[in-house]
Amino acid sequence: MNTLLAFVAVSAVVIATPGQDTALVIKSTLAGGRAGGVATALGVITGLLVWVLATSVGLAALVVASERVFLALKVVGGAYLVYLGGRSLARALRGRGDELPVASARELRRGAAYRQGLATNLANPKIAVFFTSLLPQFAPDGAFAQVLGLGLLFCAMGLVWLTGYALAVDRASGLLRRPLVRRALDAVTGVVLVALGLRLATERR
Repeated sequence: MNTLLAFVAVSAVVIATPGQDTALVIKSTLAGGRAGGVATALGVITGLLVWVLATSVGLAALVVASERVFLALKVVGGAYLVYLGGRSLARALRGRGDELPVASARELRRGAAYRQGLATNLANPKIAVFFTSLLPQFAPDGAFAQVLGLGLLFCAMGLVWLTGYALAVDRASGLLRRPLVRRALDAVTGVVLVALGLRLATERR
């Protein structure tokens, strides 16, 4: 029981720490409303579930051990984050003359929002490193069911957090879609995503 509580505490800190997933959810909620933000959150968690399953059966450890695969995923994942960040920066530079109507705020479809969340997590080998380092510490026997169960718990907590984030951003949409505020948020999320992408692509293990 103490081990489970410790895992929940560690997971809560990791999940609540702002990063690429938070920035993506904010970006998608601004562009696609509540549905866009929730779809991105679901995409993120789907990607995490894939890594959890890979960790449970030992495949994630192979990715971590393979220099070429690890590097390829880093470059692809980093480039995609830079691309998404660049699009946000472009919107901020273009600007808008009037307050965004609700209809135009739904410019990001749910399918695209989901794919963005999924792709950014599948192409991030650091998640494999994270799971292969974290989960075995709380599953000393290394049993498939133990590792999978902890991973599923982590994903469930992440889904609740990111979905809540999307709902909070959407609730404040009246303020956030004002031209100056929207441009500032596009600029900030764009810079954050570009910086995270460059860091992912260039950072050593």
